[in-house]
Amino acid sequence: MEWLSPEEWSAVALSLRVSLWATLAALPFGLFIAYALARWEFPGRQIVNGLVHLPLILPPVVTGYLLLLTFGIRGPVGSILHEMGITLAFRWTGAALAAAIMGFPLMVRAMRLSIEAVDPKLEQAAATLGASRFWVFVTVTLPLILPGVLAGSILAFAKAMGEFGATITFVSNIPGQTQTLPSAIYAFLQVPGGEASALRLVIISVGVALGALIVSEILAQRMAQRIGTK
Repeated sequence: MEWLSPEEWSAVALSLRVSLWATLAALPFGLFIAYALARWEFPGRQIVNGLVHLPLILPPVVTGYLLLLTFGIRGPVGSILHEMGITLAFRWTGAALAAAIMGFPLMVRAMRLSIEAVDPKLEQAAATLGASRFWVFVTVTLPLILPGVLAGSILAFAKAMGEFGATITFVSNIPGQTQTLPSAIYAFLQVPGGEASALRLVIISVGVALGALIVSEILAQRMAQRIGTK
């Protein structure tokens, strides 16, 4: 990374940190929601599905503003967290929250498609042998959908790396604290002579996004082949 300046490397490192925590935090919730939408019938199912995909439709700035209203120190949730010593607004943890929400729909969709591709009869057969619902999921469903889980996680990670609108609205653009890779590109383009730095960060962004798409496609193909042999 000698070809990156300390400021550029700081933005890349922070983006990696934010994206990793965003993906890990969203993973259990994404898996639960994906399974619920794929296997369960319950009142309000379409509403839940709509809320999950809402970040893909809303302008990212709107999502960031809603996060600020909710998790700001004067917001209904943020004020409670602030009293507990937890502050999200204008912190890297807030950037992770924004990135997790923006990548959540991609994660859930990939997982849901992989779950729906699994024949329910396999799960029913395991249940007839006395296995609990949780044990059926762990021993039968999860191994079959693992490529889809990985693909969804990778897509969410890549989305988090490229998240800009919601992040800059919720946590601003503070160098070394909340300035992620997209925010740094924007900042470099606002100053004379910053084009070279912006271009280097753009190359990294394109590489991460393209790599994520390739890996997710490979995993999707393996998932299809794996299920097809069952």
